[in-house]
Amino acid sequence: MLIFRQLFDPTSSTYTYLLGDRASGQALLIDPVYEQVPRDLSLVQELGLRLLATLDTHVHADHVTGAWRLQQRCGSRMALSAAAGAELADRFLRDGDRIDFGSRHLAVRATPGHTAGCLTYVLDDASMAFTGDSLLIRGCGRTDFQGGSPKALFASVREQILTLPDDCLLYPAHDYRGVTATSVAEERRFNPRLGGDVDESDFTGYMNHLHLPHPKQMALAVPANLRCGRPEGDALPTETPGWAPLTLRFSGVWEIEPMALLELASEVQVVDVREAPEFIDRLGHLTGARLVPLSQLLERLGELDPGLPVVAVCRSGVRSAQASVLLAKHGFPRVANLAGGMLRWRSEALPVAPGSA
Repeated sequence: MLIFRQLFDPTSSTYTYLLGDRASGQALLIDPVYEQVPRDLSLVQELGLRLLATLDTHVHADHVTGAWRLQQRCGSRMALSAAAGAELADRFLRDGDRIDFGSRHLAVRATPGHTAGCLTYVLDDASMAFTGDSLLIRGCGRTDFQGGSPKALFASVREQILTLPDDCLLYPAHDYRGVTATSVAEERRFNPRLGGDVDESDFTGYMNHLHLPHPKQMALAVPANLRCGRPEGDALPTETPGWAPLTLRFSGVWEIEPMALLELASEVQVVDVREAPEFIDRLGHLTGARLVPLSQLLERLGELDPGLPVVAVCRSGVRSAQASVLLAKHGFPRVANLAGGMLRWRSEALPVAPGSA
């Protein structure tokens, strides 16, 4: 079974795509964004996958790729076009290459024109293709820098992408209107730049008169992406908050394991967000925990010290996850949720406050 997820970076309007083979657990990421690496890794881990490789459709000018950062975190290989002129990649791809993950694979099609090193990745059954900026939804990438060429892009799209089956779904690297996908049939008919009866001269004339400003991040992004996202000095950002060993969930909530909280209990504020009767029920409560029901949390924030870490606790971890989000939004920079709540705490036979049921 194929696992497929489409992820979005709102800063650069970039789509990142996760493809996984459930049977083998092997996965690929297409066009990862540097700042979104913790999110992407959280999803990979939650789905029980192992990231084999990152694939960039081209050397991006509007964001830095997460390829190198992911390699440092989980050992994934970095791949992009041999024509891109980049360094450090583990695999330089050419037209006709194949990228395997479990029993599935992607076929590589060279689609230059937006840049000289653009690639499109086509799933083995031609049910979906990842077009980068070569073909956007009802549009295409610009052609005025990084070796771009209107003539080359027209040929790439018409010969390498729009020759796929009509019902093949196309997933671009960007969309600025929130549209998520299109199809070959749609773009062949409705793309105003490359569909219908448009010919090469129409397209070239249009693209040569766009007069667009350069992307704001171009001076930073292009040099970094020519190194597969490796920063100067190899400095990696801090992956987890330093006050405790935490895990970032795909939901965006940081979690702390019960044993870690037991060791740090004297250094944090434990806030139990259950209702009062639950605080003294059969599950009991943690020693030193302050009872602040979720329904009262916002009006009682003044009882908590924003200078100390806060761990939110509830029965199962659901209400406390919501509490963690609220606390973070209201000026508490170091917040975590107790993984599994009191149910998990008691299942691991950890101590509760004296007098608990």
